[in-house]
Amino acid sequence: MNKEYLIRWIKAAGIRAIKTMAQTAVATIGTTAAMSEVNWVMVASTAGLAGIMSLLTSIAGLPELKV
Repeated sequence: MNKEYLIRWIKAAGIRAIKTMAQTAVATIGTTAAMSEVNWVMVASTAGLAGIMSLLTSIAGLPELKV
C-alpha cells in the first residue's frame, strides 16, 4: 500500500464515517424526541459508535477507491 492510496483511503473513510454519524444522530434525535426529551449523551455516544463501526467496515474496502 502506497502513501497516496493511504491518504485517499483516510479521506474517503473519514467522509463516510462523518456521514454515517450525522445520519445516526438525526435518527437518534428523532427517536428520543418522539419518546420524551432528547438525551444528548445518548445521541453523541450512538453517533460516535456508528462512526467507529463505519471506519471498521471501511477496512474491508471502499468501492469509491480503485486500486
